[in-house]
Amino acid sequence: MTLDRRTTLAALAGAGLGPLALRPAAAQQAAGFPSRPVSVIVPFAPGGSTDFVARLLAQFLGTTMGGSFVVDNRAGASGTVGVAMLARARPDGHTLAVVPNGTFAMAPFLLPSLPYDNAKALAPIGMLASNAMFICVHPQSELKTLEDLIAAAKAQPGKLSFGSAGAGVANHLGVELLQEMAGIELLHVIYRSGAQGVQAVMAKEVTLSFVDSVTAIPSLKAGELRALAVTSKERSKQMPDVPTVAERGMPGYVATTDFGFFAPAGTPQPIIQALAENARKVMLSEEVRSKLEPLSIDVVGGMPDEFAAYYAAESQKWGDLIRRRNIKPE
Repeated sequence: MTLDRRTTLAALAGAGLGPLALRPAAAQQAAGFPSRPVSVIVPFAPGGSTDFVARLLAQFLGTTMGGSFVVDNRAGASGTVGVAMLARARPDGHTLAVVPNGTFAMAPFLLPSLPYDNAKALAPIGMLASNAMFICVHPQSELKTLEDLIAAAKAQPGKLSFGSAGAGVANHLGVELLQEMAGIELLHVIYRSGAQGVQAVMAKEVTLSFVDSVTAIPSLKAGELRALAVTSKERSKQMPDVPTVAERGMPGYVATTDFGFFAPAGTPQPIIQALAENARKVMLSEEVRSKLEPLSIDVVGGMPDEFAAYYAAESQKWGDLIRRRNIKPE
């Protein structure tokens, strides 16, 4: 998922990064933390949605916790270069990371030779936010509903095509899950980026693409794409007339991009708890929500226990799918 860098920086500049009314009680803070600047690793280049969420979080955490939280972009290998840095960091809370589920729940099953073990190397702090994908076709397509797509795919196995940014990325795996649950077969066409996949739908080079909400919503509102369904558990607040995949006959279907907050394993629990409580207050604040919700990024603000359970379930879900469908990175 990609945000225009100029748009991202402009939004941050206009975020009103003044004092939040979120000062936690002293008892909620870990004694003496932070004692120096905190590095918040983003395992992707500046300008994407992970970077956008992380920068909002870092700047407001600096206000609420009385320290300096600095984003450190470390791109490479589907985000695993940055996570490897986190895994090697001293577990004292001064190195953290904001990581999407494509990296923490999918990449380990596609890149088995990673220099770290998620279960042993990372301490979940909380889930910060989530955003969905839209199943998009050309506005003049004969496919009007998801049922139309499934019927056409069953009538012509392997003929209808979809574009993605690569084998194993989120918008590819979302389609793989749909194919498995619907019992259909689509032709996978790989592009260098998600944006190219969207352009391919507009140019009628492919039948459809799963498009992240940040990219899809402006194009849907402009009439450049038509949405057959949204991949989240609930309908998008920005596009409430678009049904969910689950509503269209596949109960339990969910394929979203979720942003998790992590520390290295072994980080003291008081620090984890202090970070979690402050991150939750930041994410649920009106200042932050007002910046994310227009982009259809839904705030979660989860705590460590519930995030750990989600993290385990999400890893199993996508790991099992990758194994069953024998998905390999290109």
